Amino acid sequence: MLFSPTGFSECLREWEDLEEDYQRMQDTHRLYKQKLEEVSRLQESCSTAIARQRRKLKELTGSLEGCKENHPTPKLSLEDADAIADMEDAIKDKTDAFSEMEAFLPKKNGLYLTLVLGNVNVTLLDKQSKFAYKDEYEKFKLILTVILFVFSFTCRFLFSYRALDALFNFLLVWYYCTLTIRESILISNGSRIRGWWVFHHYVSTFLSGVMLTWPEGALYQMFRSQFLTYCLYQIGFVQFLQYYYQSGCLYRLRALGERHNMDLTVEGFQSWMWRGLTFLLPFLFFGHFWQLYNSITLFQMFQLPECKEWQVLMCGCSYLVLFMGNFFTTLGVVYQKYMNNQDKSKTV
Repeated sequence: MLFSPTGFSECLREWEDLEEDYQRMQDTHRLYKQKLEEVSRLQESCSTAIARQRRKLKELTGSLEGCKENHPTPKLSLEDADAIADMEDAIKDKTDAFSEMEAFLPKKNGLYLTLVLGNVNVTLLDKQSKFAYKDEYEKFKLILTVILFVFSFTCRFLFSYRALDALFNFLLVWYYCTLTIRESILISNGSRIRGWWVFHHYVSTFLSGVMLTWPEGALYQMFRSQFLTYCLYQIGFVQFLQYYYQSGCLYRLRALGERHNMDLTVEGFQSWMWRGLTFLLPFLFFGHFWQLYNSITLFQMFQLPECKEWQVLMCGCSYLVLFMGNFFTTLGVVYQKYMNNQDKSKTV
């Protein structure tokens, strides 16, 4: 409960206490600004040192390659060959360490973030802030997944209004645009996201925008039910499964100390993950082939003589790109994780 002085003497004592507290606050703030300046100098020093190390290691790597070309292995002594191999391994380790260091240093925004946010610094400089942002990103995806599922269910089974469909597609455009910005910030803070999954959201943004502009007509109604049913499955059901699989793997690996706090998709792989992955894969591939089915349907619609809308062809091409990217990227991830698991099994 706050103290409320009643007499002049009490007011005077309260004022003196406030003056002392104000002086301490000024000293603390002055120290804070000094530390900020020190941190800025240290950040600049670290960034310069890392850039210098990278440049020198690149030159050294080129020199080592030249040594191996000019002096083939039979002419190199066993000690020299081993020394070169050790140096190359150490260079690779240093390069990985530089990436970890740079995750805690300010860096220039990429082209996309620069266009959207300007030169605002989006680097989070402590692990707790990084984890909090990543956790908030996952919760954002989960909440929007539930909202989009309810919205698509309403449009599919309860109401058939073009204005409501347009609102749903507008929400999709906003959702995917927001994801691209948030993922760019995650990448700036050290998240290792496969390039296709980032590009996937750009394509999805474009596709949702095209669907938003598709005018009411016979062709739109022909594709509407298939599109909304696909959204129910892919955006609602499959993304819900993916969230729990990825978050479960990520939290367990983080607890084991094996993954970076900002990882989005789990690159590390353990044998205990196979149960969840093998359960998830049929749903993923079914969704991929549904995208192919959507593309084929739209290409067939484009061949109809009454087809006048350019949106039909654009949506068909977008779904085809999504299918090819998702299908082959998922196959690559599964193969990589399977090989990593086999290698670990051999070493046990």
